[in-house]
Amino acid sequence: MGLKKYCLFLYLLLLSSTLLAQQPQKPSSVEIYHQIQKLNFLGSVLYVAAHPDDENTRLISYMANHVKARTGYLSITRGDGGQNLIGTELRELLGVIRTQELIEARKIDGGEQFFTRANDFGFSKVPDETLKIWNKNQVLEDMVYIIRKFKPDVIINRFDHRSPGTTHGHHTSSAMLSIELYDVVNDSSIYPEQLKYTSIWQPKRLFFNTSWWFYGGKDKFDKADKSKLNNFDMGVYYPTFGKSNQEIAALSRSRHQSQGFGSTGSRGDEIEYLELIKGEAAKDNKNIFEGIDTSWNRVKGGASIGSLITQIEKDFDFKNPSASIPKLIEAYSLIQKLDDEHWKKIKTEEIKKIIAGCAGLFLEAVADSQSSTPGSTLKVKLEAINRSSQKMVLNGINSKPASMTTFSITPLENNRPYFVEMELILDKNQAYTAPYWLKEQGTVGMYAVSNQENIGIPDIIRTISVTFMVEINGVVIPFEREVIYKFNDEVKGEVYKPFDVVPVATSSILDKVKIFNSDKSKTVGVKIKAGKDNVIGNAFLTTAQGWKVSPESIPFQINKKGGETTVYFEVTPPKNSSEITASSYMVVDDEKLDKEQINIQYEHIAQQQVLVNSEAKFNKLDIVTTNEKIAYIMGAGDEIPLYLTQMGYEVSVIKPEEITTENLTNFQVVILGIRAYNTVEELAFKQQILFDFVKNGNTMIVQYNTTGKFTVKELAPFPLKISRDRVTEEDAEVRFLAPNHKILNFPNKITSDDFKGWVQEQGLYYPNEWDATFTAILSSNDKDEKPKNGGLLVAQYGKGYYIYTGLSFFRELPAGVAGAYRLFANMISIGTKTN
Repeated sequence: MGLKKYCLFLYLLLLSSTLLAQQPQKPSSVEIYHQIQKLNFLGSVLYVAAHPDDENTRLISYMANHVKARTGYLSITRGDGGQNLIGTELRELLGVIRTQELIEARKIDGGEQFFTRANDFGFSKVPDETLKIWNKNQVLEDMVYIIRKFKPDVIINRFDHRSPGTTHGHHTSSAMLSIELYDVVNDSSIYPEQLKYTSIWQPKRLFFNTSWWFYGGKDKFDKADKSKLNNFDMGVYYPTFGKSNQEIAALSRSRHQSQGFGSTGSRGDEIEYLELIKGEAAKDNKNIFEGIDTSWNRVKGGASIGSLITQIEKDFDFKNPSASIPKLIEAYSLIQKLDDEHWKKIKTEEIKKIIAGCAGLFLEAVADSQSSTPGSTLKVKLEAINRSSQKMVLNGINSKPASMTTFSITPLENNRPYFVEMELILDKNQAYTAPYWLKEQGTVGMYAVSNQENIGIPDIIRTISVTFMVEINGVVIPFEREVIYKFNDEVKGEVYKPFDVVPVATSSILDKVKIFNSDKSKTVGVKIKAGKDNVIGNAFLTTAQGWKVSPESIPFQINKKGGETTVYFEVTPPKNSSEITASSYMVVDDEKLDKEQINIQYEHIAQQQVLVNSEAKFNKLDIVTTNEKIAYIMGAGDEIPLYLTQMGYEVSVIKPEEITTENLTNFQVVILGIRAYNTVEELAFKQQILFDFVKNGNTMIVQYNTTGKFTVKELAPFPLKISRDRVTEEDAEVRFLAPNHKILNFPNKITSDDFKGWVQEQGLYYPNEWDATFTAILSSNDKDEKPKNGGLLVAQYGKGYYIYTGLSFFRELPAGVAGAYRLFANMISIGTKTN
């Protein structure tokens, strides 16, 4: 498969994975009954860890579904610094994916999701480094704010605050910060500005969720004294769900698809252990809420509500849930009279869902298109239907923004749908739909969020909505619904997507990194997409001093919304080496539009629109390349083939089944993508062909794989063992172990300057044992650690060369790091004969 076909393949794959999105809730009688039980429990627990996937989904499910507690997960970061097994998105875009995966996970296990502003900048070995790159005070401030808002009775840390250096520095930091805030969250002099939006709070207990992992093995844990630990059996079976607690937890954890955490559910007894770190010990070590009033008696005026809900639960008719509506309306009215704003808000939303579920009340607001621009008119079709014998009236419809459509009070009779169309006029200054944490310029370690009230909110904040004012037994209840978009797909059926506000036009520089290895000009394409019909404007490409762009601007016209056109500029680099950020923008009706639209679409999460500045890295490099033809075998997913093409190489992405001796005769170099030996099962049957390819005088380059499961018995023609060694400090000193080796000298002379400007990390999962046939080329290490020499290993095998590298080229090439390009060119050229 050539590079163009590869790009088309990715595009078609993206189209085929369009989300069936967020189906509206249509709860069964069993689910409604479960909601009523939770309505009668006023206790909360917050689980705290560092990343998506750190959470104990078994424990979250147990607390939410068995204990019936309001259960939250506070992930300090959005997982931006990890790897991606389902696509090529990295950094902030990966954070967007993992945010949605956590949101979907919580829908399954019953929890709620929260985040701080901390950016997952990559692996950190010690908390000191973590808290130096994060703004410790801001992360602590966010955690305090979230706890004051959520008001947990109990906090549970995933990690041990007493063992720095034994796990990811982010992990230990999450626990250390949790311990620190426990004693100040109730102090009004700490972050007093937060009290405009919430109130102080004091949790009753803080636990550490210990396990055999923290004891160094299951054998040691089995022998340890656990008499002082809280413990309970999480192997609960829920007959109403038809699943064990572990099966629900496995479904939740399997939402973490970008990390390859598909999980198989288990059944039977399973004990969970908690170690009390702060607060008063419970007399009953199987009940973390022991001594805490979790009934309605904890709020003034709540006793009568609790009695009423208890009666509703007792009398619930699974065949006729609507019979509970009159008493639910009574309970709703009583909740509205509470002085306790915290529980009033929570329980109001809970009981509204129950009332709608009991009535089979379906309310929906569907836009006529998936997106609109500020200042435009949006047509929305409303549907309301009451599928019960309970009498109710739709006596008002409110919208944001307001609608000019007139409305008449309408009875909602049993099973008779009501439809009405309305027009919403979007404000000219209406904010674009985008992750709020990406709208402001942040730092390596922190996102910038200036609005205090947004702190902790997990998802994109959507403001286009319709509120149905439904009157039942004389009580008017507002049911708010976000405006969404849906259509019918001939294969998938009813497909839902979120509604987005988009710019009038967006642009994208086609090559995110453009390499200039001579003084000659190159053509740079800028793709423009229209957010509405009839967009006319001028496109611009800006560079830095010394670079020339021709022409100065290019006029364009796009007649249809969603239509695209590409304009081309000629860019001439300066004579000397130069690395710049180029930008594209358009002027339409005197408005400057400088955003690029990125739509993230996967089946298991809601479609996400991300708007970023339309930019690309232009590099005038002192780089020499040779003429090898490259076969690239994709692993977990990366974009390196695109950047190799930028360097001037002819690259073909080939499928595993296309790896044959005959097919490989067309190439001089085979490159395996990241984690190929972890993810591509077919390589088990192709490894000898690849080794023979090397033996016959060619080059094979293998990029990093993780420890654990491999799809092949041997990674290399000679013994090679992968470890968890890594160099996380991207600016760590690099020492040359074999300075005269060809790979450091041809066709480019590699110096220490080539390791300047690396991003996030130098490399990961280095080999720590290898055959003497290998030559170790580089050595580096993080502060206060022993040298790591396995980042780049070269062995001659027969007439060719086998190269294994843990260097993070998959991050450095997209970032436009000049030295990474030069070194990769040398790896490719190692088999080229020199004079």
